[in-house]
Amino acid sequence: MKTFRQYSHYALLSTLFVFTVFVAGCGGGGGGSSSATAIAPPPILPIIIATTPIIDDVNVIINRSITALFDKALDPATVSLSTFTLVDTNTSLAVIGSVSYNSNTMIFDPIADLNVSTEYTATITTGVKNLEGRAMASNYVWSFTTGTTTDIIPPTITSTNPSAADTNASINISVSALFNEVLDPTTVTLATFSLVTTSDGSPVVGTVHYDSNTMIFNPAADLNASTEYTATISTGVTDLSGNALAVAKVWSFTTGTTTTIALLPVDLGTSGSFAILTKTGISTTGTTAIIGDIGVSPAALTYITGFGETLVGTYATSPLVTGKIYAANMAPPTPAKMTTAVSDMETAYTNAAGRTNPNYTELGAGNITGMTLAPGLYKWGTGLLINGAGVTLSGSATDVWIFQISGDLTLASAASINLAGGALAKNVFWQVAGGVGVYLQTTSNLKGVVLAQKAIVVNTGAIVNGRLLAQSAVTLDANTITQP
Repeated sequence: MKTFRQYSHYALLSTLFVFTVFVAGCGGGGGGSSSATAIAPPPILPIIIATTPIIDDVNVIINRSITALFDKALDPATVSLSTFTLVDTNTSLAVIGSVSYNSNTMIFDPIADLNVSTEYTATITTGVKNLEGRAMASNYVWSFTTGTTTDIIPPTITSTNPSAADTNASINISVSALFNEVLDPTTVTLATFSLVTTSDGSPVVGTVHYDSNTMIFNPAADLNASTEYTATISTGVTDLSGNALAVAKVWSFTTGTTTTIALLPVDLGTSGSFAILTKTGISTTGTTAIIGDIGVSPAALTYITGFGETLVGTYATSPLVTGKIYAANMAPPTPAKMTTAVSDMETAYTNAAGRTNPNYTELGAGNITGMTLAPGLYKWGTGLLINGAGVTLSGSATDVWIFQISGDLTLASAASINLAGGALAKNVFWQVAGGVGVYLQTTSNLKGVVLAQKAIVVNTGAIVNGRLLAQSAVTLDANTITQP
């Protein structure tokens, strides 16, 4: 059942250690005594980081499966029809179907097409547990409304890494294929994605997993040097509507003699648990939708405007945010949490800015419009402009791009950062030192983590699949922000 929705990923919840110090004075002004007691951190509970369809979605395809992606692996024994249900919201009649689990994803598959123009409510209960035996804090409930159409279009593969006929692939590479839509995770297996030595057909031992519309084959050991391999993805792969890949995808590539020394991603620390994090404020106008937490510090909650937020103890909620809102003036332990997150954001910025030995310097004289960029470290002593034709980042699901920009970053109207070959938004970092900051013009589409020394302005209709981490403010106008 097809809608093109890319899973977004929350970072794992950080662990917070709280220390209490008791100081007791002794009579007569004598010496004091102190003790420090470490309070054990609360257990990390499983959380749902994305659903398909999303909350309050409309015009949903009627022959699709319903999915929920968790932040970590679940105990498969707790995934069942008793822990994942779907009902007609108006009549409370249960939808008959089956429930399965793969790649951290629970899937409810209706036995028949859903009714047209009907609201449904899905519920995942606290009976679901992770591998540590911990349950969610509360039931997860969301609704969506069907349209009138079915999906009969097979999924397609838009790119592979290595590409067909590549003659110098790294021997430590993972082989991946990027699809144009969300797949049924249960069909992503070693039975549907294989890799063999072309000359004799001997299979390569490895594992297969699924991430952000990408099937990935990870060999258990380095491939042989100067050897041709053949990868095959079979027609057993289907989308969420059960449409199978029309024709098996078969392609070959040849390894070189070298390994790739991976560029390490920027460690975001606890700032990586936010979709938007700033020091001075977040504002929005228009119909904005944010998937992920947002927060400000040292600014107070009053510096988050346009969200219609409701305070709930140590955090706030908003109809515009699928997540929580944090500010420095909320009840403990939020102030400490926010101080740490902002400090980690600043450390991450310094880390990205301090990377040395760039692979590319002053590429395109500050205008990379229309280019396809390999993984690596890029550096400009000026601003960086991307016009309407956009730019493509082509690499695997483990490759990293870091862009060091001394000036401002500007995406012109309708400009898009495109990912190919399995590249993931979470591995793209835009470090922007400009005195003004980052401008995402109307209907532009940015992917990656923005680390801005100043402000970030997101104009009408622009979309971000990534994180906006600013040491000044973030301004939004009818945008969609989804953390990877």
